[in-house]
Order: sequence, then structure tokens, then C-alpha cells
Amino acid sequence: MCCGKCAKCLGTILIPLAVLCTIANILLFFPGGTIQDSANISDEVWYFGGILGSGLLMLFPALVFLGLNNNDCCGCCGNESCGKRFAMFSSIIFAAVGILGAAYNIVVASLGVHKGPKCLTYEENNTWSYPFNHGDYLDDKTLWELCKGPESIVTWNLTLFSLLMIMGCAQAVLCLFQVINGLFGAICGDHKCCEGNGAV
Repeated sequence: MCCGKCAKCLGTILIPLAVLCTIANILLFFPGGTIQDSANISDEVWYFGGILGSGLLMLFPALVFLGLNNNDCCGCCGNESCGKRFAMFSSIIFAAVGILGAAYNIVVASLGVHKGPKCLTYEENNTWSYPFNHGDYLDDKTLWELCKGPESIVTWNLTLFSLLMIMGCAQAVLCLFQVINGLFGAICGDHKCCEGNGAV
């Protein structure tokens, strides 16, 4: 098994996931697909879980994983495999960063789903508020009528935050797999990179 090729495959998957998480977070700034005042946007959207956690932070491990397969560090310290071992070990650190970023996104998205959207309600003089308490609207769709606007705001909010949670979980699993892959590569080494360059 070539640990570098496996890491490259993980990086290839993480990049589009990071882009999708960023897009999902950006769409949450437009409740129900409409342009609203910043005060009318749910607080959890401003935590940038998809943009920072599963977006920007995830790019670091993804790019590192992509570069591992092309990393030529043979002959380091008189040992042809130690450079590759160090590269694989360093990938574990970046994988941990990715796990933290994904975890942040998952927590923020979970809070967004649980709290529900900020929407226009008629109960308090047509003001924007959070009409749902403790995720009760998830089991009772009749409560969705408490949100008078924007149209389909509950579905919009629930769908996008749920997608962020799912993609965040996928990213966390992939980064966790790289931790295992990196440990394997750091302990066992990967002599194929040296053999490809004519080293003995």
C-alpha cells in the first residue's frame, strides 16, 4: 500500500467538500433565497462554520495530502525513508487541524438545526425572532407556520445546516483515516518514492 497515493486521494475528495461547505454557508446568508438585513440572519450563520471550519481550515490538510504523493525526501539524515516518514508524520498534524475544523462546523450546524431559523413572526408586531424552542419544530411540522417569512425559510435553513453537518462528518472521517494512514506511513515508511528515483 502506498500511503502517499492514499493521502492524495483523500485530499482530492476534501477539496470539493470544502468548496461545497463554503457555498452552503454563503447561501445561509440569503434566508429563503432572499436578501435580508444582516440583523435578520440567524446567529449561527455568522459563526462561519462552513466557511472557516470546513472551508478554509480544511484546505490546509487537503493541500498537504495532495502533495504527499509527490514529496521527494529520500536520503534524509542518511536514511532514504526518514524524509518520507517525517512527511507522513506531519500530515497527522494537518489531519488533526482538519478534524478540529470539521468538528467546529458540525457543532455550529447542529446548533443551527436545533435552534431553528430566525424569521418573520406576527406574534410580536411583525418582528424577526426565533419562534422555535429546543428543536421542537423537527417533530411537529405544523409549528413551521409560525414563520411567516421569508417563504420556505424553515426548509432552507434545515436543509443547508443539515448538509453542513453531513459534509462536516465526512471530512472528519476522511481526516481521521489520514491520521491512521499517516501513522502507518510514519512507522513503516514508503520506499516506493525512493525506488522511483533510482535509489537503492
